[in-house]
Amino acid sequence: MGRVLCIANQKGGVGKTTTAVNVAACCARAGLRTLLVDLDPQCNATGAVGGQPTDRHPLVKRSPLGEAIRPTEVDQLDLLPGSRSFHDVDHLASAGGSESRLVSDHLSASLSLYDFVLVDCPPSLGTLTETALATADEVLMPLECEYFAMEGLTQMIELIKRVMARRNARLRFGGILLTKHDPSLELTNEVEAEVRDFFGEVVFDTVVPRDVALAEAPSHGQSILDYDPRSRGARAYIEVCLEVLDRE
Repeated sequence: MGRVLCIANQKGGVGKTTTAVNVAACCARAGLRTLLVDLDPQCNATGAVGGQPTDRHPLVKRSPLGEAIRPTEVDQLDLLPGSRSFHDVDHLASAGGSESRLVSDHLSASLSLYDFVLVDCPPSLGTLTETALATADEVLMPLECEYFAMEGLTQMIELIKRVMARRNARLRFGGILLTKHDPSLELTNEVEAEVRDFFGEVVFDTVVPRDVALAEAPSHGQSILDYDPRSRGARAYIEVCLEVLDRE
């Protein structure tokens, strides 16, 4: 099985789905067979690559995930779409320990055909995020360059540590990615300096800039590479992808 990278942050609006979609697209463009897994009930990652949410989530149905995986318009990129079903969301979010392990095992069993798997998590510390972390090799945490960037970070790191401490766990901390970066703002520079000083080499060298093209691309069902390949956002995510590959 290839690398499984979980994109997680309990705070919404930090560029989590944007990162999952665009790193997945970059990996696919690099010739890696890539799967984008949408575990967020908002299904934004599904729509961002031109897909449609399913009536029932494949992880709840327990049917072979290969039957639910869909190709996208990007060569080498497949999608396991999310579901907005309230019943399925409640089921996945409230799963107990044994049920959570079954979901994780079911997901893991279908990933062997891919070189790279990107899992887009919901903005929460719930069971669904914990299940995704238990399935992954690495966790990448997008962090917005804003005043409340550090809020809740401790709880997220504690969850990651808890999963890493489990027997047979393979999860490692893949890094922190600074997003919505605007060097003209003093606040952005203060947040970046504080994060880099505290976390050191864990923080990606690349930062993702504020770029309207990144906000527009999902409404067209495209990654930033297809929507505006010459944009600052596209260049940034290509560099992020290269860093991810270098950190293997």
